[in-house]
Amino acid sequence: MSVNSTIEVAHIRGFHAHVYFDQHSEKQAESLIGATTQRFHVQVGRMHRRPVGPHPMWSCQLSFERVEAGDLIAWLALNRQQLIVFIHPLTGDELRDHKDAAIWLGEPQPLDLSIFD
Repeated sequence: MSVNSTIEVAHIRGFHAHVYFDQHSEKQAESLIGATTQRFHVQVGRMHRRPVGPHPMWSCQLSFERVEAGDLIAWLALNRQQLIVFIHPLTGDELRDHKDAAIWLGEPQPLDLSIFD
């Protein structure tokens, strides 16, 4: 994409936040997800106890609307308690969304982006 080429915010149909966890932090992740659902309008996916898709760790997906992004992301940043949270927009360009437009709360993890080829 050239410097003069931009993508408008209106192209964002929503967001996914993937809460990463392992066998030691599973209860903590469940607690964070539960607290998130009490404060925001999110759709909660399954608790994947294995890597799924591009994600290198166990994870649970939270889906939410663009209008909630600012407050929800800020709340997750303050309340994630050392859990890693990977956030990306939904624009229809999966590779770009997961690679160039991603937000990491915590230590970035290597994603398997080959699934988008």
